[in-house]
Amino acid sequence: MRIAFFVNSIAEETAIYTTTALALAAIARGHDVCYLTPGDFVLRPDDSLLVRATTVKSGKIRKAQPFVAALQGEKAEIQTIPIEGIDVLFLRNDPSQDADERPWAAHAGIIFGRLAAEHGVLTVNDPDGLARAQNKLYFQGFPEAVRPTTLISKSIGEIRSFIDKQERGVILKPLQGSGGKNVFKIASSKESNLNQIFEAVSGEGYLIAQGYLPDATAGDIRLFLMNGRPLQRDGAYAALRRVPADGEVRSNMHAAGTAATAEITPEILAVADMVRPKLVEDGMFLVGLDIVGDKILEINVFTPGGLPDIAALHGVDLSVDVIVSLEQKINMRQNYAGKLSNRALATL
Repeated sequence: MRIAFFVNSIAEETAIYTTTALALAAIARGHDVCYLTPGDFVLRPDDSLLVRATTVKSGKIRKAQPFVAALQGEKAEIQTIPIEGIDVLFLRNDPSQDADERPWAAHAGIIFGRLAAEHGVLTVNDPDGLARAQNKLYFQGFPEAVRPTTLISKSIGEIRSFIDKQERGVILKPLQGSGGKNVFKIASSKESNLNQIFEAVSGEGYLIAQGYLPDATAGDIRLFLMNGRPLQRDGAYAALRRVPADGEVRSNMHAAGTAATAEITPEILAVADMVRPKLVEDGMFLVGLDIVGDKILEINVFTPGGLPDIAALHGVDLSVDVIVSLEQKINMRQNYAGKLSNRALATL
């Protein structure tokens, strides 16, 4: 089969990205892969949908660095092909990266992903589900038991009042965003720099204030779910602990966080089980939960990363299991001759 990976920019892909690991796992299993970016779709007057696909002659390429170098090099080929020439469209872009400088690109994956699904291409995560999850407000649709105490507002008065009620302080961050950008810990509403922080963060829109979880000092646990259930093989879970750098409240790898092994407890599995119904309903094939204690800080549905780090920590490449699941879905689609919706097929 042919798998197309939709990313923000091919030039910005790296060897350590989870998308790279998934592409190499697909190649190792004998599949063709190509990459698409927001400007690579073509809808012609007859309603035929085509894509400008970037491919490399994978041949003997089995390592991440040579693969990325070939993908970004002069020998990479760009072919315009009908969307029907693709079996799986894997949406792996981060809309927040394009929101400011390329707003037209931020939602291209969702818009054209819907069209691709209508043309019979398995599209994951389901674009309609992703449309509901374009900012952190999506998180509020999950059970209250798994969410920290949360306020969403643009009013500094509301935020000050909320901070006063949180004995351990709050984490303040933009409603739209990723990678730990503009995330602050506020201990008290009397902090002298609160106005400056508020002005900096509120410039991006609404803010989220969450009651601070003391266990966060040890970092959070990134746990992958596939088809609504923890991704694991023979008891080895696709999970890691993201440990913040000294003096940091953020554990994101983009903020100098480091990866360590994580113990997956019955409590963590119970949290994962509680969010499963909505993820399945929304067609969320592959997601990453960021968990502290028995609470989820974020649910990453666009570009959850960490599979290469997990492979290095545990010696188990669970990227392969993701590709195997996609193979099974393609077989299901063929057996049911298009009678299964994309959303249903995405999490079967």
